[in-house]
Amino acid sequence: MKTFKYRLRPSKSQRTKLIRTLELCRWVYNETLATRKNAWEQGKKFLSLYDTYKLLPMWKQEHPELKDVYAQILQSVQDRVDLGFKAFFRRVKAGEKPGYPRFRGYDRYDSFTFKQSGFKIFQSRLVLSKIGSIKIILHRPIQGRIKTLTIRRDAVGHWYACFACEVEAEPLAFNQQAIGIDMGLESFATLSNGAKVENPRFFRRDEKELTKAQRKLSKAAKGTRERMKRRRTVQHINQRIANRRRDLAHKLSHDLVESYGMLAFEKLNSKNMLQNHCLAKSISDAAWNQLIRYTTYKAENAGRVVVFVNPRNTSQKCSRCGTLVEKSLAVRIHACSVCGLIMDRDENAANNILRLGLESIDNVLEP
Repeated sequence: MKTFKYRLRPSKSQRTKLIRTLELCRWVYNETLATRKNAWEQGKKFLSLYDTYKLLPMWKQEHPELKDVYAQILQSVQDRVDLGFKAFFRRVKAGEKPGYPRFRGYDRYDSFTFKQSGFKIFQSRLVLSKIGSIKIILHRPIQGRIKTLTIRRDAVGHWYACFACEVEAEPLAFNQQAIGIDMGLESFATLSNGAKVENPRFFRRDEKELTKAQRKLSKAAKGTRERMKRRRTVQHINQRIANRRRDLAHKLSHDLVESYGMLAFEKLNSKNMLQNHCLAKSISDAAWNQLIRYTTYKAENAGRVVVFVNPRNTSQKCSRCGTLVEKSLAVRIHACSVCGLIMDRDENAANNILRLGLESIDNVLEP
């Protein structure tokens, strides 16, 4: 499955219809959640997804405005509620923090989905049932078989069409080169061949501007146009930071998959690492998991291999002789007193990651 995302340019009236559709979907979401919650609390009755589907005709009789929304969109809203409950029960069984599905407040519902039909593309227009023909920027062709279409609104009010397509894999020519990749803060990524990718620190770069905008927002009176305007400024800065991170991750992951046949990463637990309050902001700014996630799906499509290794002591062990050389985060040079190896700390870790990655593949291939 692959998603193709395109910018939409709705007219003023179409934008009004899209926003109205989102609000009606939000109402159905909250009503479905409330119905399932009340059924269990009052009568210990569990409502299935198909039970909630049967409620839609009755709700349409009580609220005729729901007829202005394509039927499959409303069903997909109830699908989301069902997925939320399934995730809740899964976390309960696993002993994790459950996180009961929550109601969505005003302006807190930002997408709706056509599951199979109700849309078509005609030249440079996207025709949506009960909404109209919207201009779409088709900057690249859609590949494969379209399974679903999701219309999404971002934080600053831009609209996008996201086509989830079933595509054939496009394997690249065989490449026997392998690389280990150490994610860090001093350098965003260090490769086992010694190459480094500078840490751009996108959030740090715009932090002062964001702080200034947030301070102005906090001083504006709630419910005023001025507050809405200042909130939009904050949202634009946050979106700019996110777009830059995404752009770096896409470009770097593409280069890695094109250049190497096997890529080894540490299996990082960023959630636990964020408990370190001294480094939490820098770790969030680096967004390591975004690069790993993009590299993984691109490698799968290209027929490359991505392996994850245990990060324990990868920066402490000597990559030449395996001796444990303990050092604090402040020490940036690895110096082994046994074999005499002196090299950059992160490059030493990347070499250990590569070795562990190759060993894991050998173990899988052994009869």
